[in-house]
Amino acid sequence: EGRDRIVVSHGHTSPGVYSVLAELGFVNNEEAVSSFRSTQNLFEGHIEREIPGVEWTTGNLGQGLSAACGMVLGDRIHGREIQAFVPMGDGEQQKGQISEARRFAVKYELHGVTAIIDRNRLQIGGDTDEIMPQDIRAGWESDGWHVAEIDGHDATAIYTTLKAAGEDKTKPWCIIANTVMGKGISFMENKAHFHGVALNAEELAAAVEELGEDPALWDMAPLEDRRSRRLESTVPTLPVVENSLKPGTAVTYSAETKTDCRSAFGRALHEVAQATDAVSPPIAAFDCDLEGSVKLGAFHKDYPNHFFQAGIQEHHTATCAGALSTCGVTTVFADFGVFGVCETYNQHRLSDINHAELKIACTHIGLDVGEDGKTHQCIDYVGLLRNIFGMRIFVPADPNQTDRIVRYAMTTRGMAFMGMGRSKLKTILDENGQPFFGADYQFERGQVDFIRKGQSGLVVAMGTPTGQALEAVDTLRQEGLDIGLAHIATPDFIDPAALAEIARQPFLATVEDHSVNTGLGACLAGALFSTGHAMPHLRIGVENYAPSGPSTEVYKHCGLDADSIREKVQAFALERQ
Repeated sequence: EGRDRIVVSHGHTSPGVYSVLAELGFVNNEEAVSSFRSTQNLFEGHIEREIPGVEWTTGNLGQGLSAACGMVLGDRIHGREIQAFVPMGDGEQQKGQISEARRFAVKYELHGVTAIIDRNRLQIGGDTDEIMPQDIRAGWESDGWHVAEIDGHDATAIYTTLKAAGEDKTKPWCIIANTVMGKGISFMENKAHFHGVALNAEELAAAVEELGEDPALWDMAPLEDRRSRRLESTVPTLPVVENSLKPGTAVTYSAETKTDCRSAFGRALHEVAQATDAVSPPIAAFDCDLEGSVKLGAFHKDYPNHFFQAGIQEHHTATCAGALSTCGVTTVFADFGVFGVCETYNQHRLSDINHAELKIACTHIGLDVGEDGKTHQCIDYVGLLRNIFGMRIFVPADPNQTDRIVRYAMTTRGMAFMGMGRSKLKTILDENGQPFFGADYQFERGQVDFIRKGQSGLVVAMGTPTGQALEAVDTLRQEGLDIGLAHIATPDFIDPAALAEIARQPFLATVEDHSVNTGLGACLAGALFSTGHAMPHLRIGVENYAPSGPSTEVYKHCGLDADSIREKVQAFALERQ
């Protein structure tokens, strides 16, 4: 805690990183050499956070500066100011996320962030100015950074410039270190070929001779022997940051209340913060110009120093929030689903690789986006997020379940996605007309909530369409068809005992405003099959991109209104008789 950070953005410079760490005693040099880029340990081709001295796993270029911003913010929330140095390549300056991070750093006065660019003017394909011309200096200066150019081979210049950057409390610095790739070895200088190619034995001998080094120190035989032995090493695990948040008291919306899940999310988030520490809770929230829509207003009002408005810069925001979440600050990234999941999938994947604790809260998921149309309908979030091994998916049925899911996700460890629609929903009621997810309801990941019990078949819904599915099931029951209804909020993890109960039904119908190919239906079918169960299964969901219009009309167009669900389930039931 409180240490300065070095976030190496161009992770492919791993041999240099491992060599320096070995020289400083962080790692064993023989282990690094013997198993570099092998499966024996973590000395991978791109640097890994599990290695002592490595702050952030990188390799996806352009994300290191965003991560450094998150780390500096993390210490600031804890009452500390640190320095974060970000070595970068010049080729990666072509990435747009770097521009997003530059603007964010200036807005939030992250003067402790210093970037240093290896300006060798080469990338894999050749000259950087030929592949994609850009004025690197002008770009950084236009975003408000102080830029210094130095000889990148002059150690004294590097030190004095870094020292000056650290002492400047008025703006962040970018140091452009002009270098020559392969400097000092004539056949390597300014050759893009050697960007990622090791020397063979003859080339190594020639290079060593030209450098005036002792050839005995560079004898290939001992190196090859080390690699043939592939020494296994013990790499320490990352420290566990415990979650200290308090859930507060759950809120129950009455049977008569009609509100939206996103408002329930905003209220629950605010109350978790209040219950934990009314003055300065270890919570941060990021917004991308949608504060009113994603309901962060109350949190922003009471905790302005924990709220970060990043503008329409989702890629930077996702990485910055992910990095901040590793600093003992439970971090929420709130956005519309199509931006918070589809647009930023790679950033979330890298956060998971870095063992982040990010909580992603997305509104406007599924078809429930109002008149915004197909470009804004996030109908593939389950399929995408299931690919992230550390992600937990939560899709509540109504505001009451939303309240409890938010409190659960915020107070438990691990990455989490909370998905909500836009519209105001009726409270889901039990058969006695009381809130099903009411005062006595306790949420646990994996559970299946059986809202109606039946013997003639089972409808299983997820998220916003649950109310329409309930209306359809109640009508069928009144017509004499003993159909049950269940809700699954965690499609990625379903309790095996509940699966066995589902499998006892004559047939199954799943209802979701998600792609039928990768959502609840696919998850449930796979889970049933994996546990040895097979049953007739009707999938009701989104089968193509939907048009623009009021949500009620869009759901009807897609066959997800109560009447359409009733007709489809009834027909499927009759086919089974």
